[in-house]
Amino acid sequence: MGFEPNYDESQVPGYALPDPLAVGGLVAEDAKAWEEKVRPATLALFEREMFGAVPVPVEPINEDLALESEVADACGGKAVRREYLLGFSHEANPQIRLLVYLPKGVEKAPAFMGLNFRGNQIVEKDPRITLETGFVLGAKKEGDNTAFAEKNRGTGVDRWPVDMIVDRGYALVTACCGDIDPDYHDGFKNGVHAMFPAPKEDEWGTISAWAWGLSRMRAALAEVPEIDETRVAVIGHSRLGKTALWAAARDERFAMAISNNSGCGGAALSRRAFGETVGRINNRFPHWFNGNFKKYGGNEADLPIDQHQLVGLIAPRPVYVASATGDRWADPKGEFLSVLHGAAPYRLYSEKPFGGVTEQPEPGRSVGNVMGYHLREGKHNITREDWGHYLDFADRWLKK
Repeated sequence: MGFEPNYDESQVPGYALPDPLAVGGLVAEDAKAWEEKVRPATLALFEREMFGAVPVPVEPINEDLALESEVADACGGKAVRREYLLGFSHEANPQIRLLVYLPKGVEKAPAFMGLNFRGNQIVEKDPRITLETGFVLGAKKEGDNTAFAEKNRGTGVDRWPVDMIVDRGYALVTACCGDIDPDYHDGFKNGVHAMFPAPKEDEWGTISAWAWGLSRMRAALAEVPEIDETRVAVIGHSRLGKTALWAAARDERFAMAISNNSGCGGAALSRRAFGETVGRINNRFPHWFNGNFKKYGGNEADLPIDQHQLVGLIAPRPVYVASATGDRWADPKGEFLSVLHGAAPYRLYSEKPFGGVTEQPEPGRSVGNVMGYHLREGKHNITREDWGHYLDFADRWLKK
């Protein structure tokens, strides 16, 4: 079962989940012990056995944010749209192009930050948005991808409903994940990997590199005065939902994390081995995680951690997980169970962080408290319906 998807609940093995409040002989009986002992030890396990730690660069790497363009009539005049180029002090010279929407009339806006798959031009049809012509999901690894990029202009308007976001008083910050690291196995030689030594078995893969890039983007917001950098929610769909959870776990400056249909390696419990399994994901995407994670293919019971602990690492900050009924590949039940069983660290800070929820809700209903969850009818996607729930959740926690 390690290298094939499983869609049969009767084939889910019996399993026991690690205690989120106990690791390596350490036990968190209160918030202080969690923050000083158990959380750092759990984070170190995820780094060593799954996502990979960021290697130490040969020389310090500094970043520089440069304004590239600005228009005042985005979203029918509701927002100012800017493009920034985030560069790094290294001869490899990777550059991340940020697309930023600022709601008019909001002095210091909270923000949603997330990566996209095919370039910033997918967010709007506006020809003034710079095309992403390098390698992106579905494009050629080598050659001119201009026609592909132009064809995809505006195709992500439902995944990135900027009108809804700015109407609610939020900024939006996005960039193409391929700017940070192209999503194919190249031996970790391009993107931001080129600025670091070749990774060891316990060091980063692509998801950890994307998370590193999100942290650098968040830090750069200090230079955007219209955004409140202390109220930034990191959000992601699918493999970028895995990234959002890991980014928030390793960088506590993110005020909130939102995982949409993130599945195996994201919010879904690995030990359930339902839908996409650890063996399957490592076989198809050997570059996503570190070398150590590959030994758990078909061997999930030996993992020293599971994904409920990843959710728990975000405590006490708000976290939201969403699933879709037609997305069995991502194991909706396993995603819900991660929130349910990841609540233990949150209970060190509040009595009912998941609002007393014990059963997966029916589709269309958002549940929870500082931990949120919903199940949507439909397929593997992020939709305006999902965003409606996320905006309501953010109103409760980012506008306090």
